Amino acid sequence: MTDPRTDVAPDPLALEAQVCFALSAGARGMVALYRPLLEPLGVTHPQYLVLLALWQDDAAGTTTTVTALAERLHLDPGTLSPLLKRLESLGYVARTRSPQDGRQVRVTLTDAGRERRRDAEGIPPAVVAATGLTLDELAEVHAAASKVVAAAVRAGVV
Repeated sequence: MTDPRTDVAPDPLALEAQVCFALSAGARGMVALYRPLLEPLGVTHPQYLVLLALWQDDAAGTTTTVTALAERLHLDPGTLSPLLKRLESLGYVARTRSPQDGRQVRVTLTDAGRERRRDAEGIPPAVVAATGLTLDELAEVHAAASKVVAAAVRAGVV
């Protein structure tokens, strides 16, 4: 498709036209918005994502394994292990071997980990305010990004 104003086809390799560039720059920007908000908790953004999953499980009265948590977060278990080790050293999570199957490691929140949830409740509205986007705009971004994740899962790369 050509630009009717110039009769020149757009450059398919223009940086600004690349979905990968927009997603990469956007992800870095969002993580940067979170960084100062997560400092009081003493966690990084990936550790925060782990806590979000565990807080959700805790509220539902369920627990999870390292393997299931890695799948849910789209992480390799080897990448997740150092995150869990750090959260464990902070006293936020506990890892225990399953008595039924010693190969499975269960991950649960500690009381201190549960308390951090209250500290984190102000993070989502602070992020919304920091972006300057409306809730509807953020919902559109979330929906589009979720489609990209689903496509990557279907392609077997996540």
